[in-house]
Amino acid sequence: MKIIIALGGNAIIKKGEKETYHTLIKNIKLMSKNIAPIVKKYNAVITHGNGYEIGNLLLQNEISSKKVPPMPLDILGAESQGLIGYPLEEQLINELRNTKKEIVTVLTQVLVDEKDKAFRNPTKFIGPFYSYLEYKRLRRRYKIRKDSNRGYRRIVPSPKPVRILEAKTIEFLIKRGNVVICGGGGGIPIVNKKGKLKGVEGVIDKDWASSCIGKSINADILLILTGVDKVSLNYGEKNEIKLDKMSVKRAKRYLKEGYFPAGSMGPKIEASIDFLKKGKKVIITDVEHALKSLEGKAGTLITKR
Repeated sequence: MKIIIALGGNAIIKKGEKETYHTLIKNIKLMSKNIAPIVKKYNAVITHGNGYEIGNLLLQNEISSKKVPPMPLDILGAESQGLIGYPLEEQLINELRNTKKEIVTVLTQVLVDEKDKAFRNPTKFIGPFYSYLEYKRLRRRYKIRKDSNRGYRRIVPSPKPVRILEAKTIEFLIKRGNVVICGGGGGIPIVNKKGKLKGVEGVIDKDWASSCIGKSINADILLILTGVDKVSLNYGEKNEIKLDKMSVKRAKRYLKEGYFPAGSMGPKIEASIDFLKKGKKVIITDVEHALKSLEGKAGTLITKR
């Protein structure tokens, strides 16, 4: 059975934490311990977010631009795939050292439509959280929006993935028993201009990219690991309701009614619906409940009916 394990940026670096080397390794090590039993059991493909990382790389570019030539967002996305992929591969190797499974990280390019409306309407949150006072100071320099009830963050275009260029390579590797880390940060967004590939400014949503990868390799399960144990209605409010299960039909209804905002839970639900056009089921939970969720004891299960 094939499973896509989509690791959210909030699972890698939690709110309030500084992305130091120590924190990054500590969290990835803990994450690897939680997903190792799953990786041992299934043919696993692992994707990951990069919201904090690419936001920080962007800040580094801007701060040092007078001394070091800045790079565009697609290049920074490629950098983030190595920044997270390498320590994740390292820690998983440590956890799986008594098995025969090989682990490989694939630099992943994702074809997008250059006419995608996302380029005119940015929604993807990246980088650190800001307070309201910081938001007022920075809003003239950057596009910033409130991220649920967690604070303010920068937003960039998030075009929908059309095709994963390395899909055949990923499938080739997992068929031979390898664990593949790919689609980091949603992959590197590229467009096809008169038969030639060209990177573009943007950050593809990791869950949409995970769905695209999953459909490409006929995966059975999409396991989305994020910062909450279950999907909720009225998230962060007094009348919050945690959901154990919902069908695609109900998920679409909740989306339409505005329970899942863009840039937060919205893309996860949309990507889940998209994956279920071919896949069997989607589970959304946090890293700590990953294994239990596959046993039906935790998380939110999304099914076709």
